[in-house]
Amino acid sequence: MSFIKEFKEFAIKGNLVDMAVAFVMGGAFGKVVSGFIDGMVMPVVGKLVSGVDFKSLKYILSPAQFDAAGKEIAAEASIKYGEFITVAIDFALVALVMFMLIKMINRMKRQEAAAPAAAPAPSAQEQLLTEIRDLLKK
Repeated sequence: MSFIKEFKEFAIKGNLVDMAVAFVMGGAFGKVVSGFIDGMVMPVVGKLVSGVDFKSLKYILSPAQFDAAGKEIAAEASIKYGEFITVAIDFALVALVMFMLIKMINRMKRQEAAAPAAAPAPSAQEQLLTEIRDLLKK
């Protein structure tokens, strides 16, 4: 019974919900970054390196084999290093954006901690009691 109770407390506290939201947002963010890389960054990088499409870069280990009718007998074996370059750039940009986001959040937390709330002014009753205490000391 305690396992179910512990799990219920875990789920209700919001940890599970927060984690689920983080996974969904991370997946969506990954798609946005991949779209940005594939559609905007890699064409510019390809243009800078003499019009090369990085996704098509590969080292062919053995070419595809075809029979006399033109039907493929054996598929091409290749190392697709262009896709790896694209994914590596994708990862680097996601890591950079996440680093900047965490840095901004940490800066905001430090500012909140550095500016503690001012102590509230004593009530009229507390002021009166303080005056009475000071008079009794004399």
